[in-house]
Amino acid sequence: MCTGLPRTACPLRLFALCILLSHAAAYFGLTGREPLVFLPGPFANEPQNSKAHLKQCEQMTLTRRQKRLCRREPGLAETLRESVRLSLLECRYQFRNERWNCSLDGRGSLLKRGFKETAFLLAVSSAALSHALAKACSSGRMERCTCDDSPGLQHREAWQWGVCGDNLKYSTKFLKKFFGQKRVSKDLRAQIDAHNINVGTRAVKSGLKTTCKCHGVSGSCAVRTCWKQLSPFQDTGHLLKYRYDTAVRVHSVTNSATGETELASPRRHSNTGPCLRPTELVFLEESPSFCRPSRYSPGTAGRPCSKDTSCSSLCCGRGYNTALHLTTISCHCQVRWCCHVECQTCLREEEVYTCKKH
Repeated sequence: MCTGLPRTACPLRLFALCILLSHAAAYFGLTGREPLVFLPGPFANEPQNSKAHLKQCEQMTLTRRQKRLCRREPGLAETLRESVRLSLLECRYQFRNERWNCSLDGRGSLLKRGFKETAFLLAVSSAALSHALAKACSSGRMERCTCDDSPGLQHREAWQWGVCGDNLKYSTKFLKKFFGQKRVSKDLRAQIDAHNINVGTRAVKSGLKTTCKCHGVSGSCAVRTCWKQLSPFQDTGHLLKYRYDTAVRVHSVTNSATGETELASPRRHSNTGPCLRPTELVFLEESPSFCRPSRYSPGTAGRPCSKDTSCSSLCCGRGYNTALHLTTISCHCQVRWCCHVECQTCLREEEVYTCKKH
Protein backbone atom coordinates (compact mmCIF):
# COMPACT_ATOMS: atom_id res chain seq x y z
CA MET A 1 0.00 0.00 0.00
CA CYS A 2 1.11 3.58 -0.54
CA THR A 3 2.07 5.30 2.64
CA GLY A 4 -0.04 8.24 3.76
CA LEU A 5 1.03 11.71 4.72
CA PRO A 6 3.47 12.01 7.63
CA ARG A 7 1.92 12.05 11.07
CA THR A 8 4.10 14.99 12.10
CA ALA A 9 2.71 17.98 10.30
CA CYS A 10 4.95 20.38 8.45
CA PRO A 11 4.55 23.81 10.05
CA LEU A 12 3.72 25.50 6.78
CA ARG A 13 1.11 22.86 6.10
CA LEU A 14 -0.57 23.53 9.41
CA PHE A 15 -0.66 27.22 8.80
CA ALA A 16 -2.32 26.87 5.42
CA LEU A 17 -4.93 24.60 6.93
CA CYS A 18 -5.61 27.24 9.55
CA ILE A 19 -6.29 29.76 6.79
CA LEU A 20 -8.29 27.66 4.41
CA LEU A 21 -10.32 25.58 6.83
CA SER A 22 -11.06 27.93 9.72
CA HIS A 23 -12.19 31.48 10.32
CA ALA A 24 -9.05 32.41 12.27
CA ALA A 25 -7.05 35.24 10.75
CA ALA A 26 -3.50 34.31 9.81
CA TYR A 27 -0.69 35.21 7.42
CA PHE A 28 0.45 33.08 4.51
CA GLY A 29 1.70 35.14 1.57
CA LEU A 30 -0.51 34.95 -1.53
CA THR A 31 -2.92 32.61 0.25
CA GLY A 32 -3.70 35.06 3.05
CA ARG A 33 -6.74 37.29 3.27
CA GLU A 34 -4.97 40.65 3.46
CA PRO A 35 -5.09 42.84 0.31
CA LEU A 36 -1.29 42.87 -0.09
CA VAL A 37 -1.16 46.67 -0.03
CA PHE A 38 2.19 46.60 1.75
CA LEU A 39 4.24 44.96 -0.98
CA PRO A 40 6.53 47.96 -1.72
CA GLY A 41 7.85 47.69 1.82
CA PRO A 42 7.11 50.92 3.69
CA PHE A 43 9.28 52.24 6.48
CA ALA A 44 12.40 51.63 4.38
CA ASN A 45 13.81 55.00 5.46
CA GLU A 46 13.24 54.42 9.16
CA PRO A 47 16.37 54.30 11.33
CA GLN A 48 17.40 50.83 12.43
CA ASN A 49 16.88 51.57 16.12
CA SER A 50 13.29 52.68 15.61
CA LYS A 51 10.18 50.70 16.48
CA ALA A 52 8.94 50.63 12.89
CA HIS A 53 8.75 46.84 12.96
CA LEU A 54 6.10 47.04 15.71
CA LYS A 55 3.86 49.03 13.39
CA GLN A 56 4.46 46.58 10.57
CA CYS A 57 3.56 43.63 12.81
CA GLU A 58 0.28 45.29 13.78
CA GLN A 59 -0.63 45.95 10.13
CA MET A 60 -0.34 42.30 9.17
CA THR A 61 -3.04 39.69 9.58
CA LEU A 62 -1.41 37.58 12.26
CA THR A 63 -2.66 35.55 15.18
CA ARG A 64 -1.99 36.90 18.67
CA ARG A 65 0.86 34.48 19.23
CA GLN A 66 2.41 35.29 15.84
CA LYS A 67 2.25 39.02 16.55
CA ARG A 68 4.05 38.42 19.82
CA LEU A 69 6.85 36.58 18.01
CA CYS A 70 6.90 39.27 15.33
CA ARG A 71 7.43 42.01 17.91
CA ARG A 72 10.31 40.08 19.47
CA GLU A 73 12.15 39.74 16.16
CA PRO A 74 12.65 43.17 14.47
CA GLY A 75 13.58 41.61 11.13
CA LEU A 76 10.60 39.28 10.85
CA ALA A 77 7.99 41.76 9.58
CA GLU A 78 10.26 42.87 6.76
CA THR A 79 10.97 39.23 5.91
CA LEU A 80 7.27 38.38 5.74
CA ARG A 81 6.78 41.30 3.36
CA GLU A 82 9.69 40.12 1.26
CA SER A 83 8.19 36.64 1.00
CA VAL A 84 4.94 38.08 -0.36
CA ARG A 85 6.86 40.18 -2.88
CA LEU A 86 8.90 37.17 -3.98
CA SER A 87 5.91 34.89 -4.40
CA LEU A 88 3.79 37.46 -6.24
CA LEU A 89 6.50 38.53 -8.69
CA GLU A 90 7.50 34.94 -9.42
CA CYS A 91 3.91 33.80 -9.85
CA ARG A 92 3.20 36.62 -12.30
CA TYR A 93 6.40 35.91 -14.21
CA GLN A 94 5.78 32.18 -14.56
CA PHE A 95 2.18 32.71 -15.74
CA ARG A 96 2.71 35.82 -17.86
CA ASN A 97 1.70 33.95 -21.04
CA GLU A 98 -1.06 31.84 -19.49
CA ARG A 99 -4.80 32.48 -19.41
CA TRP A 100 -4.60 32.69 -15.65
CA ASN A 101 -1.78 35.16 -15.05
CA CYS A 102 -1.72 35.11 -11.25
CA SER A 103 -4.16 37.98 -11.08
CA LEU A 104 -5.15 38.91 -7.55
CA ASP A 105 -8.72 39.47 -8.78
CA GLY A 106 -10.68 36.42 -7.68
CA ARG A 107 -7.91 35.15 -5.43
CA GLY A 108 -10.30 34.55 -2.53
CA SER A 109 -12.68 32.42 -4.61
CA LEU A 110 -9.81 30.55 -6.22
CA LEU A 111 -8.38 29.52 -2.85
CA LYS A 112 -11.66 27.89 -1.87
CA ARG A 113 -11.37 25.40 -4.72
CA GLY A 114 -9.01 22.53 -5.44
CA PHE A 115 -7.62 23.74 -8.80
CA LYS A 116 -4.07 23.42 -10.09
CA GLU A 117 -3.73 27.17 -9.67
CA THR A 118 -4.58 26.85 -5.98
CA ALA A 119 -1.88 24.22 -5.65
CA PHE A 120 0.69 26.54 -7.21
CA LEU A 121 -0.27 29.47 -4.95
CA LEU A 122 0.23 27.31 -1.88
CA ALA A 123 3.54 25.94 -3.11
CA VAL A 124 5.04 29.25 -4.21
CA SER A 125 3.94 30.97 -0.98
CA SER A 126 5.54 28.34 1.24
CA ALA A 127 8.67 28.34 -0.92
CA ALA A 128 9.01 32.13 -0.78
CA LEU A 129 8.58 32.18 2.99
CA SER A 130 11.26 29.52 3.52
CA HIS A 131 13.60 31.23 1.08
CA ALA A 132 13.12 34.72 2.52
CA LEU A 133 13.75 33.60 6.11
CA ALA A 134 16.92 31.71 5.20
CA LYS A 135 18.22 34.72 3.26
CA ALA A 136 17.30 37.11 6.09
CA CYS A 137 19.48 35.12 8.47
CA SER A 138 22.54 35.16 6.22
CA SER A 139 22.17 38.87 5.38
CA GLY A 140 21.98 39.91 9.03
CA ARG A 141 18.40 41.20 8.91
CA MET A 142 17.27 38.79 11.65
CA GLU A 143 18.70 39.34 15.12
CA ARG A 144 18.14 35.83 16.46
CA CYS A 145 19.86 33.90 13.69
CA THR A 146 23.00 34.15 11.61
CA CYS A 147 24.81 32.08 9.00
CA ASP A 148 24.18 28.45 8.24
CA ASP A 149 25.83 26.34 10.95
CA SER A 150 27.44 23.82 8.61
CA PRO A 151 30.29 21.78 10.16
CA GLY A 152 33.61 23.61 10.06
CA LEU A 153 32.07 26.99 9.34
CA GLN A 154 32.56 29.68 11.99
CA HIS A 155 29.77 32.24 11.79
CA ARG A 156 31.61 35.48 12.34
CA GLU A 157 34.65 34.44 10.31
CA ALA A 158 32.37 33.44 7.45
CA TRP A 159 30.64 36.79 7.63
CA GLN A 160 33.97 38.64 7.42
CA TRP A 161 34.91 36.63 4.36
CA GLY A 162 31.53 37.34 2.80
CA VAL A 163 30.63 33.68 2.63
CA CYS A 164 27.72 33.55 5.04
CA GLY A 165 25.59 30.49 4.30
CA ASP A 166 21.82 30.71 3.82
CA ASN A 167 20.31 29.26 6.98
CA LEU A 168 17.53 27.02 5.71
CA LYS A 169 17.84 24.87 8.83
CA TYR A 170 16.94 27.80 11.10
CA SER A 171 14.20 28.88 8.69
CA THR A 172 12.48 25.49 9.00
CA LYS A 173 12.88 25.43 12.78
CA PHE A 174 11.55 28.96 13.23
CA LEU A 175 8.53 28.39 10.98
CA LYS A 176 7.60 25.36 13.05
CA LYS A 177 7.56 27.59 16.14
CA PHE A 178 5.83 30.46 14.34
CA PHE A 179 2.96 28.34 13.08
CA GLY A 180 2.69 26.04 16.07
CA GLN A 181 1.73 22.37 16.33
CA LYS A 182 -1.75 21.22 15.42
CA ARG A 183 -3.28 17.96 14.37
CA VAL A 184 -3.55 17.45 10.63
CA SER A 185 -7.11 17.25 9.40
CA LYS A 186 -8.37 14.04 7.81
CA ASP A 187 -10.32 16.12 5.29
CA LEU A 188 -9.27 15.40 1.70
CA ARG A 189 -8.91 19.06 0.76
CA ALA A 190 -6.79 19.70 3.85
CA GLN A 191 -4.45 16.85 2.94
CA ILE A 192 -4.10 18.15 -0.62
CA ASP A 193 -3.21 21.62 0.59
CA ALA A 194 -0.73 20.16 3.07
CA HIS A 195 0.91 18.10 0.33
CA ASN A 196 1.25 21.10 -2.01
CA ILE A 197 2.79 23.26 0.71
CA ASN A 198 5.39 20.55 1.29
CA VAL A 199 6.15 20.56 -2.43
CA GLY A 200 7.05 24.24 -2.13
CA THR A 201 9.43 23.77 0.78
CA ARG A 202 11.03 20.75 -0.93
CA ALA A 203 11.62 22.87 -4.04
CA VAL A 204 13.60 25.38 -1.97
CA LYS A 205 15.59 22.64 -0.27
CA SER A 206 16.48 21.07 -3.61
CA GLY A 207 18.14 24.35 -4.60
CA LEU A 208 20.45 24.41 -1.56
CA LYS A 209 23.97 23.94 -2.90
CA THR A 210 27.43 23.85 -1.33
CA THR A 211 29.64 26.67 -2.59
CA CYS A 212 33.36 26.92 -1.82
CA LYS A 213 35.96 29.68 -1.89
CA CYS A 214 39.71 29.17 -1.99
CA HIS A 215 42.19 31.15 0.12
CA GLY A 216 45.94 30.94 -0.36
CA VAL A 217 49.04 32.41 -1.95
CA SER A 218 48.64 33.29 -5.64
CA GLY A 219 45.15 31.90 -5.72
CA SER A 220 46.09 28.44 -4.48
CA CYS A 221 43.44 26.41 -2.71
CA ALA A 222 45.51 25.63 0.39
CA VAL A 223 42.59 26.73 2.52
CA ARG A 224 39.00 26.33 1.41
CA THR A 225 35.88 27.76 3.00
CA CYS A 226 32.53 26.22 2.09
CA TRP A 227 29.00 27.34 2.82
CA LYS A 228 25.40 26.56 1.91
CA GLN A 229 23.76 28.81 -0.65
CA LEU A 230 20.20 28.84 -2.01
CA SER A 231 19.59 29.05 -5.73
CA PRO A 232 17.94 32.25 -7.03
CA PHE A 233 14.23 32.14 -6.30
CA GLN A 234 13.47 32.23 -10.01
CA ASP A 235 15.02 28.74 -10.25
CA THR A 236 12.54 27.58 -7.61
CA GLY A 237 9.76 29.28 -9.58
CA HIS A 238 10.73 27.43 -12.77
CA LEU A 239 10.68 24.13 -10.90
CA LEU A 240 7.27 24.82 -9.37
CA LYS A 241 5.89 25.86 -12.77
CA TYR A 242 7.07 22.50 -14.13
CA ARG A 243 5.33 20.82 -11.20
CA TYR A 244 2.18 22.76 -12.11
CA ASP A 245 2.35 21.67 -15.76
CA THR A 246 2.71 18.03 -14.67
CA ALA A 247 0.32 18.20 -11.70
CA VAL A 248 -1.66 15.07 -10.87
CA ARG A 249 -5.37 14.88 -10.15
CA VAL A 250 -6.02 12.85 -7.00
CA HIS A 251 -8.81 11.25 -5.01
CA SER A 252 -9.00 9.67 -1.57
CA VAL A 253 -8.65 6.01 -0.65
CA THR A 254 -8.80 4.20 2.65
CA ASN A 255 -5.71 2.35 3.78
CA SER A 256 -6.96 -1.17 4.57
CA ALA A 257 -4.19 -1.68 7.12
CA THR A 258 -4.55 1.53 9.14
CA GLY A 259 -8.04 2.69 8.22
CA GLU A 260 -6.70 6.16 7.50
CA THR A 261 -7.60 8.26 4.47
CA GLU A 262 -4.80 8.71 1.94
CA LEU A 263 -4.28 10.52 -1.34
CA ALA A 264 -4.06 8.46 -4.50
CA SER A 265 -3.76 9.20 -8.20
CA PRO A 266 -5.62 7.41 -11.03
CA ARG A 267 -2.37 5.80 -12.17
CA ARG A 268 -2.41 3.62 -9.04
CA HIS A 269 -4.22 0.52 -10.23
CA SER A 270 -3.09 -1.92 -7.59
CA ASN A 271 -1.51 -2.17 -4.17
CA THR A 272 1.86 -2.51 -5.86
CA GLY A 273 1.34 0.46 -8.19
CA PRO A 274 3.27 3.74 -7.95
CA CYS A 275 2.59 5.97 -4.95
CA LEU A 276 1.99 9.68 -5.08
CA ARG A 277 5.39 11.34 -5.21
CA PRO A 278 6.15 13.97 -2.56
CA THR A 279 7.48 16.33 -5.25
CA GLU A 280 4.29 16.35 -7.35
CA LEU A 281 1.71 19.10 -7.14
CA VAL A 282 -1.78 17.63 -6.83
CA PHE A 283 -5.27 18.97 -7.45
CA LEU A 284 -8.82 17.85 -6.82
CA GLU A 285 -10.86 19.33 -9.67
CA GLU A 286 -10.33 20.61 -13.20
CA SER A 287 -9.71 24.34 -13.59
CA PRO A 288 -12.07 26.67 -15.45
CA SER A 289 -10.91 28.04 -18.79
CA PHE A 290 -10.21 31.54 -17.40
CA CYS A 291 -11.22 32.88 -20.82
CA ARG A 292 -14.17 34.96 -19.63
CA PRO A 293 -14.53 37.16 -16.54
CA SER A 294 -15.62 35.11 -13.54
CA ARG A 295 -15.25 35.03 -9.79
CA TYR A 296 -11.87 33.37 -10.33
CA SER A 297 -10.24 35.77 -12.81
CA PRO A 298 -10.93 38.86 -14.96
CA GLY A 299 -10.63 36.82 -18.17
CA THR A 300 -8.22 37.40 -21.05
CA ALA A 301 -9.92 40.23 -22.96
CA GLY A 302 -7.49 43.06 -23.58
CA ARG A 303 -4.45 40.98 -22.58
CA PRO A 304 -1.35 41.59 -24.74
CA CYS A 305 -0.09 38.52 -26.57
CA SER A 306 2.54 37.37 -29.03
CA LYS A 307 1.18 36.81 -32.54
CA ASP A 308 3.41 33.81 -33.19
CA THR A 309 3.39 32.08 -29.81
CA SER A 310 0.58 32.95 -27.41
CA CYS A 311 -2.33 34.77 -29.11
CA SER A 312 -3.98 31.58 -30.32
CA SER A 313 -4.25 30.05 -26.84
CA LEU A 314 -4.52 33.21 -24.77
CA CYS A 315 -7.38 34.72 -26.77
CA CYS A 316 -9.47 31.54 -26.55
CA GLY A 317 -10.40 31.58 -30.25
CA ARG A 318 -11.87 35.11 -30.13
CA GLY A 319 -9.05 36.56 -32.21
CA TYR A 320 -6.91 39.57 -31.47
CA ASN A 321 -6.68 43.27 -32.29
CA THR A 322 -3.62 44.78 -33.94
CA ALA A 323 -2.46 48.31 -33.19
CA LEU A 324 0.59 50.34 -34.11
CA HIS A 325 2.47 51.99 -31.25
CA LEU A 326 5.38 54.40 -31.45
CA THR A 327 8.19 53.67 -29.01
CA THR A 328 11.46 55.48 -28.36
CA ILE A 329 14.76 53.65 -28.51
CA SER A 330 18.42 54.59 -28.25
CA CYS A 331 20.16 54.57 -31.63
CA HIS A 332 23.30 55.70 -33.46
CA CYS A 333 25.37 55.25 -30.32
CA GLN A 334 29.04 56.30 -30.27
CA VAL A 335 31.77 55.93 -27.66
CA ARG A 336 33.26 59.30 -26.63
CA TRP A 337 36.65 59.83 -25.02
CA CYS A 338 36.71 59.18 -22.14
CA CYS A 339 34.60 57.19 -21.20
CA HIS A 340 30.94 57.41 -22.00
CA VAL A 341 28.50 56.52 -24.74
CA GLU A 342 26.37 59.10 -26.55
CA CYS A 343 23.17 57.99 -28.25
CA GLN A 344 20.41 59.60 -30.25
CA THR A 345 16.73 58.95 -29.64
CA CYS A 346 14.82 57.32 -32.45
CA LEU A 347 11.16 56.46 -32.94
CA ARG A 348 10.20 52.91 -33.85
CA GLU A 349 6.81 51.66 -34.96
CA GLU A 350 5.75 48.41 -33.30
CA GLU A 351 2.73 46.16 -33.76
CA VAL A 352 0.94 45.37 -30.52
CA TYR A 353 -1.58 42.51 -30.26
CA THR A 354 -4.36 42.30 -27.67
CA CYS A 355 -7.11 39.72 -27.22
CA LYS A 356 -10.58 40.66 -28.42
CA LYS A 357 -13.54 40.76 -26.02
CA HIS A 358 -15.94 38.95 -28.35
